[in-house]
Amino acid sequence: MTDWPNHAEAWRQWRDALGGQRMHHGWLLAGKAGLGKRDFAMAAARELVAEPGVPQPSGDHPDIIVLTYGPKDEKGEKAQAEGKPFDLARSIRIKQIRAMQRRLITRPTLGSRRAIIIDPADDMEKGAANALLKSLEEPPVGTFFLLVTHRPARLLPTIRSRCRTLRFPVLNDTQLAALLGDAGLPPDPGAIAAAEGSFGVALRFAAQGLAPVSAVITALITGAEQGISQRGELARLIGARADRERVQAVLDLAQALVARAARGSDDPQHRARLIDTHGALVSLAAEAPTANFDPGLLPYEIGSLLVAAAPASEPAHG
Repeated sequence: MTDWPNHAEAWRQWRDALGGQRMHHGWLLAGKAGLGKRDFAMAAARELVAEPGVPQPSGDHPDIIVLTYGPKDEKGEKAQAEGKPFDLARSIRIKQIRAMQRRLITRPTLGSRRAIIIDPADDMEKGAANALLKSLEEPPVGTFFLLVTHRPARLLPTIRSRCRTLRFPVLNDTQLAALLGDAGLPPDPGAIAAAEGSFGVALRFAAQGLAPVSAVITALITGAEQGISQRGELARLIGARADRERVQAVLDLAQALVARAARGSDDPQHRARLIDTHGALVSLAAEAPTANFDPGLLPYEIGSLLVAAAPASEPAHG
């Protein structure tokens, strides 16, 4: 497991609560994606359920329930049961929450505590979120919830109000370089710049070979190249039939580069365009997993948003 240098304060707060008189039953692990929140949740859950004198399994733990994206449909469920590859759903569904709740009727297996990890909680469908709220309102004795969230604002306010929040700060460039080195990867300055503090983004940059994509995005938002030709090049680099992971990696990269450019711009008009483009990219990233976008057109939609961020070709005259 990765040794995360940004987890020290979260561990301090967690262990203070764990050693206190009354442990809160709901926790939000909040921060941008790629900061190790899932690793923290798994390690914290093991500390929570462990009891002195009771041997603990090194693999899957019967008192730690993890909910994440499940099979897309019944065909996928059958493939999962047979140990075959299957397509993932784009949200955490109500039937997963219902199945978890049925398990809460029984006592924990090895001790007196049970941990429920939901990752990412902000991708629960509406019915699932409402169903979970009932368990948070009246949690069974010994049951604790750890909700991993990249965008806490997408959670129901009533869920947020019933949880204590642990915030995970972004990593600095030196920490990112060290983590890349530990992973056996060169500390690519492009990956570090694109990551905006997220090790997950830096890893995807390397795994997806996004250096050429990064160069084209930079050219588009700075106006260094003609928009039409570079938009076509961006679409080619992304791929006409790019899978969900690659499209998400490109969207994360585009958001990071646009945000960095906005912070460094001295031109108020260009900065405003970059801010607008960043907002549009965030919206597109939220819609893309569930909307019926033509996969061949989505790269052009990304390119069009980036073209709009370029500085005006001619200065404005008042």
